[in-house]
Amino acid sequence: MAYKRPTNARYALEGEGLTAALVGIGMAFAANPMLNPNIEDTLLAASMAGMDHDDRRVLALLMSWLEVHSAWINADRLISLVCQHPSIRVRAFWRAVALWLDKDRRFLRLARAYDGPTLDLLTAGTTFHLRRSGEDPRFAGGPLRVPAGILRDRKQDVLSPAELAHRHGAYRCRILLGPSYRADMWAELERQPDLSSAELARRVCGSFATAWHVKRDWELLKQARTA
Repeated sequence: MAYKRPTNARYALEGEGLTAALVGIGMAFAANPMLNPNIEDTLLAASMAGMDHDDRRVLALLMSWLEVHSAWINADRLISLVCQHPSIRVRAFWRAVALWLDKDRRFLRLARAYDGPTLDLLTAGTTFHLRRSGEDPRFAGGPLRVPAGILRDRKQDVLSPAELAHRHGAYRCRILLGPSYRADMWAELERQPDLSSAELARRVCGSFATAWHVKRDWELLKQARTA
């Protein structure tokens, strides 16, 4: 059977698995980190926990993580995951993020993930909290009404880029090569050099053509080092 590029998340993350993945991408939770979790799958799962299951601690840390690390997100992968997600609350959240991060033009298409009415983050009491505290400026003018102080900025609970690069191989390669499928494939080959092109593509949800070129370049540099 010919290889078909996957468009869904590689695995469902929830409960302890999600916590371990969040620690693996640099968020401070009391758990052992998952080794090199897929970054975009983890971000999507965090937004599901926050928006569909009212986990505001996860959502607060997700916002802080995005402020620190958004430059190294594979935007194409995240947009693909979000735009096909069935939850309108999850899509509304990511539209709000795209508007907040509007200086990064890669996220323009993410803003199209939701075009419905304005939603409230809280299940009750939003108007009261808005009158008392005002609006969280990160969400002002977007599709979500979020009172100030509900999602505390917790950058002290997020690893710095240098710290995360030390922990997460694909993130480190994204800093070197740019946030792309190519960078993630290179990281996979650093861990397991004998991967086939097809398996390499499957592991990072990339195209076979990109995997073939990465594998070719990896072998070329390997020959150059031994020449």
